[in-house]
Amino acid sequence: MGIDFIYPEFEVIRAESRCIACRVCERQCANEVHRFDPQLGLMLSDESKCVNCQRCVSLCPTRALKIVSSGCRLRENANWSHGTIQELYKQAGSGGVLLSSMGNPKPFPVYWDKILLNASQVTNPSIDPLREPMETRVFLGKKPALAERDAQGRLTCRLEPQLELSMPVMFSAMSYGSISYNAHKSLALAARQLGILYNTGEGGLHEDFYCYGENTIVQVASGRFGVHRAYLDAGAAVEIKMGQGAKPGIGGHLPGAKIVGDVSRTRMIPEGSDAISPAPHHDIYSIEDLRQLVYSLKEATEYKKPVIVKVAAVHNIAAIASGIARSGADIIAIDGFRGGTGAAPTRIRNNVGIPIELALAAVDQRLREEGIRSQVSLVAGGSIRSSADVVKAIALGADACYVATAALLAMGCHLCRTCHTGKCNWGIATQRPDLVERLNPEIGSRRLVNLMTAWQHEIKELMGGMGINSIEALRGNRLMLRGVGLTDKELEILGILHAGE
Repeated sequence: MGIDFIYPEFEVIRAESRCIACRVCERQCANEVHRFDPQLGLMLSDESKCVNCQRCVSLCPTRALKIVSSGCRLRENANWSHGTIQELYKQAGSGGVLLSSMGNPKPFPVYWDKILLNASQVTNPSIDPLREPMETRVFLGKKPALAERDAQGRLTCRLEPQLELSMPVMFSAMSYGSISYNAHKSLALAARQLGILYNTGEGGLHEDFYCYGENTIVQVASGRFGVHRAYLDAGAAVEIKMGQGAKPGIGGHLPGAKIVGDVSRTRMIPEGSDAISPAPHHDIYSIEDLRQLVYSLKEATEYKKPVIVKVAAVHNIAAIASGIARSGADIIAIDGFRGGTGAAPTRIRNNVGIPIELALAAVDQRLREEGIRSQVSLVAGGSIRSSADVVKAIALGADACYVATAALLAMGCHLCRTCHTGKCNWGIATQRPDLVERLNPEIGSRRLVNLMTAWQHEIKELMGGMGINSIEALRGNRLMLRGVGLTDKELEILGILHAGE
């Protein structure tokens, strides 16, 4: 026991009167928390290994288990919190960089919760989505700034390649390797059934999933893992990943323990070697360089697919987006600082970037002022938690939203924030075959379809309550938003009025 011994964060409470020593908890826990002592005839727990994934609690046949916070905290004050001291001890003992999974957990403002939607009353009647048409389809890609007619006065419809979505939501980038084969299959199956798209992330595309190409966005990141001609041809769109919300300014890292079997072959790197994406693309140091890659990808795909550029939300995001719009990109994806990840340096995840709400509003306003808003579509991501968040994002200027953590939760994730260990007890963020098989893709996809179907119904109801019958009429319609508990500067950036005005 060293001087930096830290009391376990969680306690396993076992009701001995109900425990039948069936050892289900022992078999189900990848962290080896539970074990059976034959001499005592009892189940015992090593609570120092517990991550509170709730697998044992969920599957205990007699409900003899529950996991609670231990409540044992180091002496703390307003400056030195328990968590801060814990992290310091860990680094003093290891000399390593702290790694974390999922999104930023710090108590920064969640602007979605401080934005309210307007509703129709009397003179502008609401719309009943059960009885009247309500359009949730969106098309992502370049649009003409003005309507054009030919010599005979007929409208000309020359459009750049478009992505058609049945609703303004897509499954965001989660790479094969960071999540399991079964998790990827769940996303692909659900995307096809829903008529939306899912994103491969930077891990390439398993050959089994090429058949879902019409519903797939293939990603090109700085490491170029799994990128080849057939991969680019397989997707409906190509996304250049410049950055992500959970770790702006740095690259990616998938530990070698996850580079096994099909993951190694798909990523085109040796088994057991760490997959490290450099912080920058080493061929991109300016908007002109980005433009060259955009058109290289368009050329490689015969100008048949839109190209997306994904960037993290940072303080000068409006100027960055303006440059990207001029680079030839068709879609800009902006990822806020609450975006999830399989692994990120804790300090970067918790301290770098800005909220998606402010970034989105700033970008939409800048592109409108410059008269180039129609040249690109905007996709917002970074902790989109509900249909209400989607509606608010669209009213702030988004064409569609990326969701990832919400999709993982639908598949069974319990947000235990240990994705980087590869010991996901729910078969999602793991490559261990015994754990992967715990996620049934048919069930996973059905739950995703259920979630998105529910969101689509709620989007229609929310729009109907505002007297709006299409996503297009809602996009950038900030008059339908009001703020509560926000400063004048925040209201100015968001471009909305305070509640009561």
